[in-house]
Amino acid sequence: MPLEPLSQEEIEERLAELPGWSLDGDRIARSYRLRSHLAATAMVVHIAQVQEELDHHSDLTLGYNTLSLSVNTHTVGAVTERDFKLARRVEELAPAHGAK
Repeated sequence: MPLEPLSQEEIEERLAELPGWSLDGDRIARSYRLRSHLAATAMVVHIAQVQEELDHHSDLTLGYNTLSLSVNTHTVGAVTERDFKLARRVEELAPAHGAK
């Protein structure tokens, strides 16, 4: 089954279930604040492992104690259910890193 872009309504419904995530153009995005640079770096590595498992990768930006993600399905050029699957997985792992 090919991936299909989600409608604006579908995106908004899914974002309502993911506090902190928002639509940024043709992507969904979220930033986290962590207690240190090392904690932020560890979370990047953990996210990279999940992305490899899902074979779906976001754009990651690492700051001193911040981490930002921006994701869309590049082959579709829009937000798909695959992006929300990744976002949900990131939300599941974030508390273990003390991310807020």
